Amino acid sequence: MDMLGVNQPDFGQLTDRMVINQGESIAMKSLIQPKAEGEIAFVLKRDLNGPGVTVADVLRATEGVMACFEIVDSRIRDWKIRIQDTIADNASCGVFVLGDRLVDPRNLDLFTTGMVLEKNGRIVGTGAGAATMGSPAIAVAWLANTLGQLGMSLKAGDVILSGALSAMVPVNAGDNLRMTLAGIGSCSVRFE
Repeated sequence: MDMLGVNQPDFGQLTDRMVINQGESIAMKSLIQPKAEGEIAFVLKRDLNGPGVTVADVLRATEGVMACFEIVDSRIRDWKIRIQDTIADNASCGVFVLGDRLVDPRNLDLFTTGMVLEKNGRIVGTGAGAATMGSPAIAVAWLANTLGQLGMSLKAGDVILSGALSAMVPVNAGDNLRMTLAGIGSCSVRFE
């Protein structure tokens, strides 16, 4: 949010056509100006209907969390976006990659969960769960409550990307990315 000058959270929809399997390649020709974000993904086992959803509600409704890459992309030249642009561009989400295992979030401290993001074997980003609105679970509660005000809800089986844990990383053909989340697992993807 700080990097792009967007002063409020936003959201979009994930579809099954946006899922890339861990370890697969992403064709650069399918993207415009991609950047990668390391995130914590939530997989729901129960619906979340806002307003009034708390962090405790989020944790009870969550089947598990996973390491995740969101490959953000933008149709707006040079990423000079405003909140209106990112909303119109489905929260600038291009595709996403889910990690190698699903972990019960009640066994974790999502606030301090640390992330290391590597590009071509070099560390290019670090972060912790607190970087996402104070906690990724707070971000999911915010989303459920915001959707509730619009007459929508999060459903069992939904995958929610909770937000970046460090700055976006530009990617090019030939790049390999890997991120590791303490206590959660890892996620990797390559670009061709």
